[in-house]
Amino acid sequence: MSVYLVIFGAAVRADGTASGSLARRVEGALAIARELRDPIFLATGGVGRYRPAEAVIIRKLLLAARVDPGSILVEDQAEDTLQSVLLCDALLRSRSDVDLLIPCSSAYHNLRCALLFRMLGYRVEVRSMPKERPHLPLWKWLLYVLKEAIALPYDAVLLVFRRSSRSTS
Repeated sequence: MSVYLVIFGAAVRADGTASGSLARRVEGALAIARELRDPIFLATGGVGRYRPAEAVIIRKLLLAARVDPGSILVEDQAEDTLQSVLLCDALLRSRSDVDLLIPCSSAYHNLRCALLFRMLGYRVEVRSMPKERPHLPLWKWLLYVLKEAIALPYDAVLLVFRRSSRSTS
């Protein structure tokens, strides 16, 4: 059985490099990976304001950190967190070795990621990730926290409706 580190995307800069948030998410995943035996990385995130897709940048950062290319999966179509979770779920369901998922995102975002995966039936463990607060102005960090407070129940309800409509059809 395997542990999957699901690295959620964040902004890509105009020059095609990782934003600070995206780089910290990868750094956090790499720190967690050092404590595990042969984890599998799942990079998720599509194209945002700038190309390439967030997941492509995550993969590049993992490869630069000498992660075995065979242990990196890429989901590069998702446009938001819920879509990332759903597309990762479709990818993970095609595999037979999923034992544990560890979401790797910003600390304020990890709770929503974990909850959505748990709602889909996965065993999820939340680990400490690098903090965003020291790198953001207070107003921006508070805006992100407020967004999560709204998005978490919204995505959870959408997921419940999506699952119930599938079971009745």
